[in-house]
Amino acid sequence: MKKLNWGIIGVGWIAHEMADALNQVNGEIYAATAPTAAHLAKFSAEKHVLHTYTNADAMLNDPNVDVVYIATPHTFHYEYIKKALLADKHVFCEKAITVNAHQFDEVAALARKKNLILSEGFTLYHMPIYKQVKDLINAGKLGEIHMIQVNFGSLKDYDVNNRFFSKELAGGALLDIGGYATAFARYFMDEQPNAVQTMVKFFETGVDEQSGIIMKNTREQMAVMALSMRAKQPKRGVVSGTKGYVEIDQYPRATEAQITYTSSAHGETHTTLTAGVSADALVYEVQDMQRYIEQGHDDGELALSHDVAHLLDSVRTAWGMRYPFDNK
Repeated sequence: MKKLNWGIIGVGWIAHEMADALNQVNGEIYAATAPTAAHLAKFSAEKHVLHTYTNADAMLNDPNVDVVYIATPHTFHYEYIKKALLADKHVFCEKAITVNAHQFDEVAALARKKNLILSEGFTLYHMPIYKQVKDLINAGKLGEIHMIQVNFGSLKDYDVNNRFFSKELAGGALLDIGGYATAFARYFMDEQPNAVQTMVKFFETGVDEQSGIIMKNTREQMAVMALSMRAKQPKRGVVSGTKGYVEIDQYPRATEAQITYTSSAHGETHTTLTAGVSADALVYEVQDMQRYIEQGHDDGELALSHDVAHLLDSVRTAWGMRYPFDNK
């Protein structure tokens, strides 16, 4: 695999983890940018970054940068994705890739026009265990998939000033953790859901604190999701078919899947699939992104992100919850 020059925008905690992955795969990091010189200098020294820029535009104008990794708060993603694509850079962006579907459609169209790879940082798309489970399903071992259940709950400290609770920063459980649950559900559904029903509890700042979401597509496949930001839940997904079901715990970075075959109403057999290392989740992301660039397509990943972005918009529309920048 050809080594590519990556440039990092933002030096928060997830950028530190991605920097370790980039060093593991490529042996170096070409560039990084952040507005605070002290934070940038510390990050670059720790992660062995070759070039630093306190101005993101300067880094994007560097002709040696092949790929841009965006690790800013998600309200800034749209702006930086557009700038990077217009500078002819491939883009790997943390989730949520944009704060609404309108923004997503615009940057996806721009990536297609420029013949560049645009990819979203959902680790579950890249964990090796998912290929094994998908192969099992495609081989008919679980029969027809009818139902998907998926939970994600975190316990954020009570702080009305934190970005997780800020409407101006696109806070709330849906955009922070709901993308993972929605991506899991969509990954195992045969087509995009066309019907959504949901209930929500709002936090005092007006963002969603917890919710229940039911989705259904024209093939009558259903997904049931539970999200919470002030009550811990296990990160657990279940995919159920007419011949069995698969349980995946810690599904964003899963390495194991428990399979139960239900050959009859009264008989069950069990097996376990294992693959991958959870600590290497971002290594798999880097490897896949570089493979996408080499082969010239992303194996359909951006199409899944399209569906997730539009589903998240449908849920928020049902709630009547809008962010200040939804018209942009």
